[in-house]
Amino acid sequence: MRVLVIEDDATLGGALAEFLGDQGYAVDLVSSGERASAALASQGYDLVLLDLNLPGEDGLTVLRRLRANENPVPVVILTARDALEDRVAGLDAGADDYVTKPFELPELAARVRAQIRRRAGQVNPIMEVGALSFDTIGRELRVGGERVALSVRELSVLEMLMARAGRVVTKRQIVNSLSAWDADFSENAVEVYVYRLRKRLEKAGVSIQTVRGFGYLLESDAVAQ
Repeated sequence: MRVLVIEDDATLGGALAEFLGDQGYAVDLVSSGERASAALASQGYDLVLLDLNLPGEDGLTVLRRLRANENPVPVVILTARDALEDRVAGLDAGADDYVTKPFELPELAARVRAQIRRRAGQVNPIMEVGALSFDTIGRELRVGGERVALSVRELSVLEMLMARAGRVVTKRQIVNSLSAWDADFSENAVEVYVYRLRKRLEKAGVSIQTVRGFGYLLESDAVAQ
């Protein structure tokens, strides 16, 4: 899924982008309120991590404009402001969560997953299609109860297909969700990951169908029959 990190501290911003990238997210990083607003206007995101102390427009201004434009993307505030009135102001402005610095990265990752699941309407963190069982929290795939090791990118592509099982997912949707601005990720790369997934899941009781001119569709072999 695609995440926008808005953080003016280059060291922290870089660390967050690297950490979330390792978790399988496509991450865009901006360092000012103006750049954040431009990014949000031009690209759809699954989650925003927002610092409040930004040069130029502060984080609350960015957040209020976002909600005024009726953009429902989940926003997690990351800030050193820990006073009660600051937390209340952030949540009242439309934030979905409020995390004070310093914080532990594993806890942040859990909060990110919770927000993305909530936006998708996914209460159960386990997705199942046929014999496939994917733990969206532990980032673990099992086939018939046996763990299957996949790369971060393979897991991310499979997660998109499983979340939309029975529906077509276009190559462009996959690229937009999994690529960051500075990443070399194309529709040709999507084809490679889908090919690998097909090979790995040959005996899993599911199939990834190619819908020519559109994209891919994941379904249980029982449904396909």
